[in-house]
Amino acid sequence: MRSPPRSTRSTVVTPRSAVSERSPRTLLARPPLRAGRATPQAALLLACVVTLLVLGLLMSFSASFVRATAELGDPFGIARRQVLWALVGVGIGWLLARADHRILARWSGPLVAGALVLCLLLFIPGLGLEGGGARRWLAIGPVTMQPSEVLKLAVPLYLATVLGRRADRVRAGDVHALLMPALPLLVVAFALVVVQPDLETAGLVAGIGGVVLLVAGLPARLAVLGGSAVVAAAVTFIAGVGWRRDRVDAWLDPAADAGNLGYQSVQGYLALASGGLTGTGLGESRAKWLYLPNADTDFIFAIIGEELGFLGALLVVALYSGLAIAGIRTARAAPDTYGRLLATGITAWLLMQASMNIGSVVGLLPVTGVTLPLVSVGGTSLVVTLAGCGVLLSVARAARPPEPEPGSDGRASGSAPASPRDTGSVRRARRTTPDRARDPRTARHHDDH
Repeated sequence: MRSPPRSTRSTVVTPRSAVSERSPRTLLARPPLRAGRATPQAALLLACVVTLLVLGLLMSFSASFVRATAELGDPFGIARRQVLWALVGVGIGWLLARADHRILARWSGPLVAGALVLCLLLFIPGLGLEGGGARRWLAIGPVTMQPSEVLKLAVPLYLATVLGRRADRVRAGDVHALLMPALPLLVVAFALVVVQPDLETAGLVAGIGGVVLLVAGLPARLAVLGGSAVVAAAVTFIAGVGWRRDRVDAWLDPAADAGNLGYQSVQGYLALASGGLTGTGLGESRAKWLYLPNADTDFIFAIIGEELGFLGALLVVALYSGLAIAGIRTARAAPDTYGRLLATGITAWLLMQASMNIGSVVGLLPVTGVTLPLVSVGGTSLVVTLAGCGVLLSVARAARPPEPEPGSDGRASGSAPASPRDTGSVRRARRTTPDRARDPRTARHHDDH
């Protein structure tokens, strides 16, 4: 039986170096779908995200059933909605994790424009909802959302796209190419969030943009100048509003006003202290019985410390640390500049938001009002965070394999390992070949005789 004829078409193997030298615009032009592969950073990221999500769903029910019973007449009302939002977020995150992360570059402009438009809609009567002296929520039919949450994902996605396309100019030291697409966006986004007013989220968005710019190649002097400008604006904004100054005073000494502005902080401290090392037990918190305001949102970390103890709170910190490590490794092993900046921005967002929330609960920072990612109750926050984790997981699955160190095994980096048969042949040749035969002068002399 004759075998089918072989194809005469030659196969051209493109070296990795040739692929890496393509321009970012070429890499983003026609992004191919691929199934991806398992990498250590992807496994660590997935484990941390899943654990935090499961823990968050458990704690959201434990921390919210008292409020749900009082407000909705259904102890499962808030937790049920959180589970539904989690399913939506997991579905979106799974789709994004399976797709090529470069596909999102096509939608970065519409996404950030849509997020800015949603922030503008907050100021239209009948659409923007006011609560606690702030207009941060948008009512679209039966759904209520927080547009500033979308900015946390849209800003790093847009910055990674435009800076990835200008990577060659940025590496050449073109500061104009670095700042012009980024600075106008950050200024507009910061202003739209500050006027809601939501200074904490505005600072978070500015911080995300600053980290992306710094990794992209922003000179240190400009980074210090920009950071100083943001801090000066924040101080001016706080000093110009009396109740914000009072909040800072309550943060510095909450016991001095424990019945008013310092009440939430004091109750949070009591909840953490009553948990001890191992906690009072899941569902056994006393603070959530309407003693601690926002027990299921801003201060859910205090409920975790009370019910699961110091060890449970330490586990949460360890999970966010693992997520940060996975994100940093993903950024370092990203296949292109766009992926590196995108992973950097998302990691900075999650790490800074978790630090702000935990820091405010334990007293290191003023009460910020930002949620604990993947744990606090909040539909928009949970869906957007899971979407961001899906994008980060997509970059992690596309990471470059580690390069072997040159000379580590006696061969040049990138050379194919010798087979056992080849190694044996070389050893036999060395044993049977006289040393003088390997010297050209000795070999010539031997032939003459």
